[in-house]
Amino acid sequence: MDNTGNTQEAQHLCVLVHGLWGNPNHLEVVAKSLRAAYPQEHLHILVAKRNSGSFTYDGIELGGERVCQEIEEEIETLTKNGQEIKRLSLVGYSLGGLVARYAVGLLDSKGVFDNVKPVNFTTFASPHLGVRTPLRGWHNSLWNILGARTLSASGRQLFTIDNFRDTGRPLLEVLADPESIFLKGLAKFQRRTLYANIVNDRSAVYYTTGISKKDPYINMDKIKINYLTGYNDVILDPKNPVAPLDPNETSTTFYERFLRASQTTYGRLPFILAMVFFIPIGVVAFLINSGVQSVRSTRRIKLHERGLAGIEPGNYRVPLLISGVRGAVEDAYENINSSQSHEYLVDGTEEEEAQQEPSSPTLKSSPSRGRLANFHHHTSDKASDRPHDPPTLALADYQFRMVQALDNVGWRKYPVHIHKVRHSHAAIIVRVEKQSFDEGRVVLRHWIDEEFVL
Repeated sequence: MDNTGNTQEAQHLCVLVHGLWGNPNHLEVVAKSLRAAYPQEHLHILVAKRNSGSFTYDGIELGGERVCQEIEEEIETLTKNGQEIKRLSLVGYSLGGLVARYAVGLLDSKGVFDNVKPVNFTTFASPHLGVRTPLRGWHNSLWNILGARTLSASGRQLFTIDNFRDTGRPLLEVLADPESIFLKGLAKFQRRTLYANIVNDRSAVYYTTGISKKDPYINMDKIKINYLTGYNDVILDPKNPVAPLDPNETSTTFYERFLRASQTTYGRLPFILAMVFFIPIGVVAFLINSGVQSVRSTRRIKLHERGLAGIEPGNYRVPLLISGVRGAVEDAYENINSSQSHEYLVDGTEEEEAQQEPSSPTLKSSPSRGRLANFHHHTSDKASDRPHDPPTLALADYQFRMVQALDNVGWRKYPVHIHKVRHSHAAIIVRVEKQSFDEGRVVLRHWIDEEFVL
């Protein structure tokens, strides 16, 4: 038995992959929860460690290759010790979910799934559609610019401004191509499950973590949330997550309106003070550190490409698309994406109707930028007054294609409502063991009791 509680008898390997700036300690509670639920002789746990810390700057591709190698080495080591792995599960948190999806494509293309059955694939708060934030203010615009350019390869890929392997498309779009090794491998898993925060996730908002072209949770005071029984008002009922409030329930007193307004105003004071006094210093420090880490990341990537970083890249540079790499898409993608706002497709238009059909073909890319003129802003009556039938978000064309392609492989989706803290991205997996993150333990209990197949 090793120090993680594994034994030589387990035939099921479960791999945990942390997120951006993360390390294996972030998944300690996840690993402990699994270990507490299943006998040691039935489950072998591997917490991937080669992408720790600033190594997550190096991109989803390189991260996926590292994880793939870790898995292959673990299986090989166990085999040499007389332990046969017959079942495999992957769990990704935040960026780790995308890294895990990349690793899945490599594992399948290398024939690992010929001998090992893929069972569970789970993501917690993973930005499947990228992290480019809606442009609703100068600070969000600034974040889009800085974020994409201060996180080395990972930033470019998460903000979908990269040109992956000269395909003319961002990596995340290739990752969701129905003809790619990545989606083919993902489709082989017995169960695909995701958990997505509906509020207070500053790192990855609901529409991207929930793989959705709608966000019914923008106006929480206008909806009634339906929870799953037995999960402490944390896990929503995926079949019927929200309903419109009764008109009598929506009426509020003057005091309630004043209290809500004051909470909004005074709740922003720490942010305003930080912007005035602390952010200028913090931004300088952040940019300096990001510049240093990006340079180091670039050097690591170059060493990796030359086969001098412990991995021979040729072993993992398999053909991405099973039916061949398609031609480059139009350059307008990046221009359209960079001009996005948190807006909605207009009711009754061909675009809106096309995206309402779950099985309809997604829109072909268009070079026209006039499309944005046909959107309603997020504060419009159209967007805010239909909590039971939220409008379609004005995503980029390739994001609509990603939603449809990912949904076609089938996901069990669970919206999560973290109440106690305003850092739901960390709380959803109890990234740090503290009482305020206990709602995350409810999420893990639901996953292990209801979704994880041994």
